[in-house]
Amino acid sequence: MADIALTQAEADALIAMPKCRVNDDPWDYPGMGGAICVPLVSQDKREGFFLDISRGRIDLLKGKYQNRGRQVVILVRLDFGNPCHRHRNPDDTELAGAHIHVYREGYADKWAVPVPHDKFPNLADLWQTLQDFMKYCNVTERPNIRRGLFP
Repeated sequence: MADIALTQAEADALIAMPKCRVNDDPWDYPGMGGAICVPLVSQDKREGFFLDISRGRIDLLKGKYQNRGRQVVILVRLDFGNPCHRHRNPDDTELAGAHIHVYREGYADKWAVPVPHDKFPNLADLWQTLQDFMKYCNVTERPNIRRGLFP
């Protein structure tokens, strides 16, 4: 992917910007090993975004929710599921288990912090966690994602 650097102020503004679905098309929540990329747009239609949802192939609770701006810039990514997964930050600190990446100037999405449990109270409930993630990313007009049998 292209390396597009944003200032922290630009990234923070994109994260805080209200985001809306592009249309009413239905999207199926992905099954095991699946992924979808849902387009979003700012209220004034000047900025495009994507909501990426992907699921693990074996671990039913493993997955990733991601919000991108400017086509390729990861603004926020929530990695969850595998309690043994470790993430190493640029300063060599390690996080085990679920964590969240929020764009940081000079590091893009390479830096992660523990999941704020007040914003994501039940990571085992993938459907509710998706709703919490969209709220965290300020998706005010949510896309039509069909829950399916096993989200």
